Parts: sequence; C-alpha cells; structure tokens
Amino acid sequence: MTDDSATEMYRSRTDALTADVGAGRPIVFAHGTLMDRTMFAPQLEALQDEYRAVAYDLRARTDRYAPEYDLWDLADDCAAVLDGIGEDSAVVAGMSMGGFMALRFALEYPERVDGLVLIDSMATPHTPDEQAVYGDLVEPLAGSLDPTPRELADGVTDYLFGKTTREEHPELVDAWVDRWTTYPGAAVYHELHSWLDRADVTDRLSEIDVPVLIVHGAEDPSIDPSRAEPMLEELPDAEMTLLPEAGHTANCERPEAANDAIRSFLDERF
Repeated sequence: MTDDSATEMYRSRTDALTADVGAGRPIVFAHGTLMDRTMFAPQLEALQDEYRAVAYDLRARTDRYAPEYDLWDLADDCAAVLDGIGEDSAVVAGMSMGGFMALRFALEYPERVDGLVLIDSMATPHTPDEQAVYGDLVEPLAGSLDPTPRELADGVTDYLFGKTTREEHPELVDAWVDRWTTYPGAAVYHELHSWLDRADVTDRLSEIDVPVLIVHGAEDPSIDPSRAEPMLEELPDAEMTLLPEAGHTANCERPEAANDAIRSFLDERF
C-alpha cells in the first residue's frame, strides 16, 4: 500500500480523530458505516482501568471523505493511527466495515496485530443482490455536499438495529438518525462504496494466526450470524459470542454483554 494525504492526516492529527483512555495493552476500535468513534464509548469506559482503549473516526467522519478509497486504504489509515498513538501493535476491534478493514489490516500488517475482535462482520462479500440494493440506496448521494436526507437515514435503521432495540430503545435509534442527517451525502456514498465490491478473503484467513473474538448480534438484520460462523473454521484461533436481542450494532445495543465478552477475551488471552 502507498501513503497518501488522508493516511498522513492520521499521523498528524491523531488527537483530533481519536478517543484515547487508560493505559496498558492497547485495543483500537474501528467503527462501521454511518457510525463514528463514539459508538465505542461503553467499551472505552469498561476497559480503561486495565487497557489502553482507543477509538478513532474513519475517513468518512473527517474532512477527507470525498475522494474514493477502499478497505486497504483504511487498513493503511489504521497503521497510521498506531503510529500516531505511539504503539507498534494492538488488538484491533472492528464493527461491520471496521471488521472488514481489520481482517485486511491483519493480512497487510501481521506484525502489528496482537489479536482481533470482529463485531457483526464477516470475511465473505455481500451478495450481488445486496450490492445492488445498497448501491441504489446511496446513489442519489453521489457528489452531494448536502446533508443526508432524513428519509434515507430513517430507512437504514432497519439494517443497523435489531428488532428488540427498535421496539424497546427507540431513543438510541433516534439519536443516531439525528447524527446521520448531519453527514454530507458524499461522505456516506464513498463510505459504503469502500466495501461494497470487496473481494472474499476467506481463503486467506489461515494467515491470521492471532486470537480472534467474533461478537455478533443474534438479531443482526444485515449480516446474519450464520455468515460469520464460517470464520471459526478458517481462522486458526477463533471463538464466537452471540449477543441475544442485539442487532448489527451489537456493542451499542447490548453494551454490558459486549463489554463482558471483550473483557473476558482480553483477560484470558492477553
């Protein structure tokens, strides 16, 4: 991978792009599409007494949202984040798109990965039908500097939150919808297209020889847990925790259960 101005930005502006708490072995969190570093606030709060917990904003939440980029570019950015916080390696935790990136980061920078936490993610690509649906959803946003329309933001809640959360915790859903409507349309367009046409990396999972925790919402409407399970067979050292009554943003929807799973994994394996 080659360096560019966006990746250099992570080296020079780490403080403005990250939440960084605690001390000890580092764990670095990368968010999913439409989300930002604040989605990991419960995890940073829970881990900071024993670990250095860092969450950062990926390109779409910065002023570098407009140019095209892919998951390998995001992996380079993650390396730049490690440089910026002065860490040679870390446990890398990624939710959805962040998980797609984390797998590629582990393949591109194996010496910088101590372990992985994959939250509502998978190694396989989306199906052609899914790619068409998602592509059509954001096509009107191409090149737009206007805020993301509320109608679109409301519509994607069915993809990002589980049934229980939508019914019992509408305030959480509404808070994120309000935030999504502040994003420039082009930011959302390029964010989704960074992973929409990604290749399958299943045949390379055997190269990732570090402990891996898969955390998945049982009610994930976007990536059914069954689509994450094959990684258990292909990764040399992986385990999976299913979170009941949680959807695609499982660590936000059921933070205590997610925290317990992640802390147990870190305490036992590191």
